[in-house]
Amino acid sequence: MLACGIIGLPMVGKTTFFNLLTQARADISSFYSGRTEANQGTARIPDERIDFLSGLYRPRKTTYAQLEIIDVVGLVRGASQGQGAGNTFLTSIRNTDALIHVVRAFNNVEVTHTEDSLDPLRDIETINFELLLADLEMVEKRIQKIEVGKKKAEQFKELAILEKIKSGLEEERSIHSLGLDEEEMLQLRSFAFLTEKPMILVVNLDEEQLKNGQYPKKAELNAYAKEKNLVLLEVCAQAEMEISELGPEDQKVFMEDLGVTEPGVHQVARAVYESLGLISFLTVGEDEVRAWTIEKGTPAKQAGGKIHSDIERGFIRAEVIKYRDLRDLGVMTKVKEKGLFRLEGKEYLIEDGDIINFRFNV
Repeated sequence: MLACGIIGLPMVGKTTFFNLLTQARADISSFYSGRTEANQGTARIPDERIDFLSGLYRPRKTTYAQLEIIDVVGLVRGASQGQGAGNTFLTSIRNTDALIHVVRAFNNVEVTHTEDSLDPLRDIETINFELLLADLEMVEKRIQKIEVGKKKAEQFKELAILEKIKSGLEEERSIHSLGLDEEEMLQLRSFAFLTEKPMILVVNLDEEQLKNGQYPKKAELNAYAKEKNLVLLEVCAQAEMEISELGPEDQKVFMEDLGVTEPGVHQVARAVYESLGLISFLTVGEDEVRAWTIEKGTPAKQAGGKIHSDIERGFIRAEVIKYRDLRDLGVMTKVKEKGLFRLEGKEYLIEDGDIINFRFNV
């Protein structure tokens, strides 16, 4: 299962987001007491296709795509040199696949800001600088090791890539933004660099800011996200926590009052999923309706292996139906009557939302 780390300064609402994503009940106040362990849980990726198919088939089990979520201790200025949680923080997120950076914009006199003032753009740059420094230290140590080692001639490709990364980091450019090709990325796989990971920016608002759409440094934040090609989402974690504790009808009324059509936390989950280049194919039946996570561009044979190795080994054909066709026509028999049922071979590239039944023989 792929993993995503929630990062940010202390007291910005990271654990509230963790609880919303995972339906956990981690103690929000625990970080006040100096706790250093990360919270871990599993997030369900909201999918209206699974909702529809589950209603259509009424299976005994419904399974959504999932991501592991890690909520780490708040990062502080100087963490790359061991300040605050320091190395504990960095170790917790090194092996994640993507990052959710929660940034505080909300006003709350009872929750002291670590910098004593609200400035979301400054806070983003503080966190990013610590991630850059941590990666730069790792790069410099590896370059030094190669330079003094006996296999320098054999490692010239790795050295060239590391020098390229070092130059980028010194210019305060993340590894993710350097446009490395597939071969270069393969060379870096064992390093687990922090700035190589896709990042989603989540601005945590209060209710008034959510309603009027205004908060400190909004224009600057949007310009920054556009320049860095980052997804930026605006969410009121406190309001969403209150909404999550209500019944369905009350939730609808509350959301309408806030002018919210969909919980922001759902948008966050999907944004992370998409930032990792993931899609879902679907399987249906009375036993289970399920979303299966694969990388975009996965051939049918390999996709079948996600369900069971026997399917990949004995692959014959994939019976494929587009979700939109079943949704529009309502029942599988009508889809087949209109000739919208297809048989595809092992090289067929699975598309997001394909409903698939695999034929195989072992």
